[in-house]
Amino acid sequence: MLQDHSPRFPGFRPARVPLLPELLSPSQAGSHPYFNLPDFTQPLPPSTPPSLPSHQRCRPSDATKGLLVALLGGGLPAGFVGPFSRMAYQASHLPSLELLICRCLFHLPIALILKLRGDPLLGPPDVRGRACLHALLNVLSIGCAYSAVQVVPAGNAATVRKGSSTVCSALLALCLESQGLSGYDWCGLLGSTLGLIIIVGPGLGTLQEGTTGLYTALGYVLAFLGGLALSLGLLVYRSLDFPSCLPTVAFLFGLVGLVGSVPGLFVLQTPVLPNDPLSWSCVGAVGILALVSFVCVSYAVTKAHPALVCAVLHSEVVVALMLQYYVLYETVAPSDIMGAGVVLGSIAIITAQNLSCEREGQVEE
Repeated sequence: MLQDHSPRFPGFRPARVPLLPELLSPSQAGSHPYFNLPDFTQPLPPSTPPSLPSHQRCRPSDATKGLLVALLGGGLPAGFVGPFSRMAYQASHLPSLELLICRCLFHLPIALILKLRGDPLLGPPDVRGRACLHALLNVLSIGCAYSAVQVVPAGNAATVRKGSSTVCSALLALCLESQGLSGYDWCGLLGSTLGLIIIVGPGLGTLQEGTTGLYTALGYVLAFLGGLALSLGLLVYRSLDFPSCLPTVAFLFGLVGLVGSVPGLFVLQTPVLPNDPLSWSCVGAVGILALVSFVCVSYAVTKAHPALVCAVLHSEVVVALMLQYYVLYETVAPSDIMGAGVVLGSIAIITAQNLSCEREGQVEE
């Protein structure tokens, strides 16, 4: 049996045995598997999923973003403009120039944005002439379009205007900017032209049927000229590069439209004051939707080829034809449906060819 001998030796004290962590250095104790256990009393940090390497992060390219903005923000709202314009004309015989004036009024409040930002209303002096030219071309394009939908079905007028703008944009960009297109893009443009011919072909057969046929032909000519002016305006806009470019050209469109349309309304047409809610509703819808489409198309043309933007804007044709049949109760001929199908197939080819995503350091098409 063990006994305590400490009383026999008063000066004796048992030596203290050091523990194992005291024998190890701090670095050894921290790296030892036994003393490196996690502290279960503290909450665990939230787990984050492993991030992809930078070369695998994919984002839409500029051309893809431009085409999507043109499709959703430019083509679809613009499809309602033609039928609403025709409804306003049928309800109160609202002249086309008066409708253009009402639309320009929605662009004037943009001057407040320019004033708050401290930018000149008419743009910098060195690009002021081109900015005004862009506004004038857009006013001519819209004026021709509004005049065309009064004598030609809205779907046909939209198809002719967008088809001519697509072809003219491709040719002008190739001649003036030396900006070529791929083989798929040319196939889409040729298909769009074929759909245009299918739609307008039967209408041209009424040229020898009296005054009605003459007005129909004039409506198609105005729609074509509207598309030509639109393509020229898009090319001019691509040459503008200054801060607040988009709000400046939007305000100039309203200003130039008012200056040119107000005298022309009293000289060429007779002003009409609508007295029914339907006409005022259509005028308000035309102004808002057209402003949204104008801004989106102007943005999209800086990201993608103008011919491709115009081709994607053919989505307006589908909306216009649907409203023409279900809302206006106007006949849609089989050739219209066939031509619109060819046009939409061409848009699908162009869109699928130009959809791509960019990665950091490389581009995947």
